[in-house]
Amino acid sequence: MIEPEFIGIIGLASLFVLLFFRIPVGLAMITVGIGGNYALSQALPYLRFEPYIMQFKTLLWNIVASYDLSVVPLFILMGYLASHAKLSRDLFQGINAIVGRFRGGVAMAAVGACAGFGAVCGSSLATSSTMGRVALPELRRMNYSPALATGALAAGGTLGILIPPSVALVIYSIIVEASIIEMFQAAILPGLLAVAAFICVIAIIVRVNPDSAPKAQSMDPAQRRHAILRLIPVLIIFGAIILGLGMGIFTPTPAAGVGVFAILAYGLVLRFWGEGLTLGGIKQSLLNTAVTSGMLYFILFGADVIKSFFTRAGLPAALAEWAATSGFNPWMVLIAMLVLLIILGCFMESLSMILVVVPFFWPALIVLNGGDYAVAETAAFGMNTEQLKIWFGILALVVVELGLITPPVGLNVFIISSLAQNVPMKTVFRGVMPFFGAEIIRIGLLLLFPAMTLFLPSYLSG
Repeated sequence: MIEPEFIGIIGLASLFVLLFFRIPVGLAMITVGIGGNYALSQALPYLRFEPYIMQFKTLLWNIVASYDLSVVPLFILMGYLASHAKLSRDLFQGINAIVGRFRGGVAMAAVGACAGFGAVCGSSLATSSTMGRVALPELRRMNYSPALATGALAAGGTLGILIPPSVALVIYSIIVEASIIEMFQAAILPGLLAVAAFICVIAIIVRVNPDSAPKAQSMDPAQRRHAILRLIPVLIIFGAIILGLGMGIFTPTPAAGVGVFAILAYGLVLRFWGEGLTLGGIKQSLLNTAVTSGMLYFILFGADVIKSFFTRAGLPAALAEWAATSGFNPWMVLIAMLVLLIILGCFMESLSMILVVVPFFWPALIVLNGGDYAVAETAAFGMNTEQLKIWFGILALVVVELGLITPPVGLNVFIISSLAQNVPMKTVFRGVMPFFGAEIIRIGLLLLFPAMTLFLPSYLSG
């Protein structure tokens, strides 16, 4: 008799083959889930196929009607409205007015703008695309080296997934049943650390190789005042959302609703000066949100379909049992998981990876740590299960995003390369390598000092 775990492994391998050939993620998951469950029902008659199919009539509705997931379309709409209102431009120009007086300041401003816009947008790929269009022409005009200009933007785009509010953090929290607010709180310090590290990398590059950036040019005082004045309301809106979520002042769904209203109102106010949101921009934002949300919910539906197959095949349980009996050092297993996430991040979109991989890794980590009711004093990782959820989630998202700038197939690098059409791909990868090194150091710090992740949730919860 064929073991169900063997069928599960075949299904998992089939999923990665379909993803390698660029089959849409949701469709690949549904295909493997249905096909795998049918194979299970043929090999093991006690695992009937009909009850599995019957769940489809309510499964999609349960996903769409989930209150926890209702925040996702609002965050997506917030990002599109901010883009159409040209808040990304105001953010970049305002930060540039402050730090542009330093050598390499425009590249630093691009990183800061990526962090700010990524916090609202919540998507690394969208952040890279939007900020690349905004900042790349200015970096070219200032004669920044192609490697530094493209490398800073490709790396800056990775900040979008971590700094709250983040769609990926919401999805991860739902998968492992963690507090969304605590995950947002935990992401703040690692996110700010990344921004500071990228700015330090730029400062070092321009000091070691002065030709990579021009001498600082003083901005016209009137232009500086205008740029800073335009930056202030953007910072108020973005800062209120980020700090409100991080401090636990309000929950994610109301925060997203307030954010949408604030950006919409500010964009309409700007119409008095002939800028801001137009009716066409609002319509396009709503259409883009509908398309993106529909795609996202389809992926979530596919994830539930395939999760049922893997659960019936016993694959997550088998992996957890293997982790418990393998005798490997838990820290080495964790590092191996993170390395695998980096590798997969070269080929897969971050949200898809979280949906596919985390349900396998998380049960194994619980077992390695000492079980569901582990206490910090005796646990393998020195923390209880709730703390492990937060710490591993931040680590997982950091390494997933690292894959977006990892050779040979970093997706962020491809996006920036397509915008900078006269810059060879190898030049973009060369420019991103110093930032890659900074990210490796950050991962090491988060591994060695879990308090960097756990301090804020613990402090704010009292």
